Amino acid sequence: MDRPAPSPPALDVHAHVWLDAVEELVAGQPGYRVNGRLELRRAGTESAAINAEQAALLRPLLTDVTERVAAMDAAGVQAQIVSIVPTQYHNWADRGLAAEIAAATNAGVAAHCAQRPDRLAGLGVVPLQHPDLAVAALEDAVLVHGLKGVELSSHAPGGVPVELSDRRLDALWQRGVELGAVFLLHPWGCTLDERLDRWYLANTVGQPVEHAVALSHLIFGGVLDRFPDLRLIAAHGGGYLPAFIGRADHAWRHRSDARSCAEEPSSYLRRLWFDSLVHTPDALRRLVETVGSERVVLGSDFPFDMGVTDPVARARTALGPDEAAAVMGGNAERLGLFPEVLAPQIT
Repeated sequence: MDRPAPSPPALDVHAHVWLDAVEELVAGQPGYRVNGRLELRRAGTESAAINAEQAALLRPLLTDVTERVAAMDAAGVQAQIVSIVPTQYHNWADRGLAAEIAAATNAGVAAHCAQRPDRLAGLGVVPLQHPDLAVAALEDAVLVHGLKGVELSSHAPGGVPVELSDRRLDALWQRGVELGAVFLLHPWGCTLDERLDRWYLANTVGQPVEHAVALSHLIFGGVLDRFPDLRLIAAHGGGYLPAFIGRADHAWRHRSDARSCAEEPSSYLRRLWFDSLVHTPDALRRLVETVGSERVVLGSDFPFDMGVTDPVARARTALGPDEAAAVMGGNAERLGLFPEVLAPQIT
């Protein structure tokens, strides 16, 4: 009797690294101080203080590869996709500084992963606020530093914010498709501002809202019509949108101003990928039912307190064996996300 093929190793697509070199570039910049005041206004003083405590406490896990791998072993995670802490996007930076930040980030993530290339692969960044610089930064990440793609926020602020539906980003999406690059959507900062400045609402409500808005721009803005082969993973299970996609479908069917994409909005969820960080078994089962088990990948938000330390166990608890195997590693394998050293062992 033939034995079933072994399941691929578990790969966590949502894990963070802190880069001191990036902070050294922006320290003392006027925009850095202005952005700091904005973040304080959005988070509120109590949450900001706890965030600072967390940053100090978690620093070893964010910077020390030995500490990281030990935590991965404890969680049953064989590989991680590493991306910067989103506070390090610095999407306020001018053109020159933004290019330096992207270069330093791409090099820093690659250097961190190079310490354990059998366990780690990475994502770089692009300066979203300067769309004409984005393709060069993506090429630097993928072609120069061997990263799997880039991490993106939900939008870039400014006098005229850059939304993900902005046609100036079409060149980035096109080049991403050509390179087979993966984009990880991970918002930072919610534009509801002071309305969320207490009880940690800036994160618990703000992140899911930003996901819903950003994904709606990709869908209604026709990005997924123009680039059907785009590889984009939404962190945090895609926020509120998957659970309420029926409302978007209803608008598409009944309002001409919402009929801007070629198909019903719900059909596009199965062209995207979503991480498993939705916190409860019922929520993970609903996400899999909505988008398909082939569109969910493992995510932990390592090492932050809003993440989970047992993503593998949670997937196994919530899902059947085949679905769990797909979420834990099978879908990441199809996306080509495993570290190059580990990948030959899977096939």
